[in-house]
Amino acid sequence: MSGYPEPIVPADPVPVPRRIRALHDGKVVLDTEDAVYVWEFPPYPQYYVPAADVADGVLTDTGETRTFHHGEARVMSAGSGTAWQYDEGPLAGLVRFEWEALDSWFEEDEEVFVHPRNPYARVDAIKSSRRVQVSLDGVQLADSTSTVIVYETGLPPRYYFPRTAVSFTHLEPSDTQTSCPYKGHTSQYWSIRTDKGRYDDLAWSYNFPTAPLLPVANHIAFFNEKVDLAIDGVPVDRPVTPFS
Repeated sequence: MSGYPEPIVPADPVPVPRRIRALHDGKVVLDTEDAVYVWEFPPYPQYYVPAADVADGVLTDTGETRTFHHGEARVMSAGSGTAWQYDEGPLAGLVRFEWEALDSWFEEDEEVFVHPRNPYARVDAIKSSRRVQVSLDGVQLADSTSTVIVYETGLPPRYYFPRTAVSFTHLEPSDTQTSCPYKGHTSQYWSIRTDKGRYDDLAWSYNFPTAPLLPVANHIAFFNEKVDLAIDGVPVDRPVTPFS
C-alpha cells in the first residue's frame, strides 16, 4: 500500500458536467457542454469532444487511420498538432485533441493547464502546526511549525514552507518551469548543493497559484522522494510514487 489514496480510473467514458472551450491563434476553436472524460491511462483523463462542437476549418482529415486506445480512428491535423476521431464504437463522433495542438483550454471561464483535472481527485491546501523538517546529506534545508500541506489524490503530502523557514544557503535557482492543472504555473525551481554534490530541481514555489491553492503562494516545497523528512521529530520514509 502507498499510504495515501489511489486515483479512481473508470473503465467507461464519464460525462463532463462543465463547459469546455479551447483557443488557437486567439480564436475559440471548440465550445461544448457535451464533452466526456476518457481515461486512456491513469491517473488523469482526457477530453473527448463532439466533432459538431469544433469550429469549421479546425480539423483537416489527413486520410490516415491509426489504432489508438479505443480502436481505429481517423487522424486529423488540428491547430499546431493532431487530433483523431472515432467513427464507430462508444466514442463515435467524438474527437480527441493532442493537448498541445491548441493554445489554451478552459473549464467554464477558468484556464486548465497540462491536462484535464480528474473529477475523482482532490487537492486540498491545509495549514498545519506540526513541526516539519527537511534535510539532505545532513544539511538542514527547512524547519517550520507553520507549513501548508497539500493533499493530492495519488500523491504523498507536499509540505510548503514559508520562505523565512527555508535556508537558502544550499539552494541554487534553476531555470526549470512546470505547470499543474490544479496549482497553475511554477514561479521558481531550486537545485540543492551539498558537500556531496548537486541535486537538480528538488524545490519549487508558486507565487500565483490557482484560487483553491492560494495558501501555498510564495511558499516552497521539496520532493519528499528525494530529501529526508521528519514530522514532529519522527523521520518519514521516502515515498515511492509512479508519478509526481
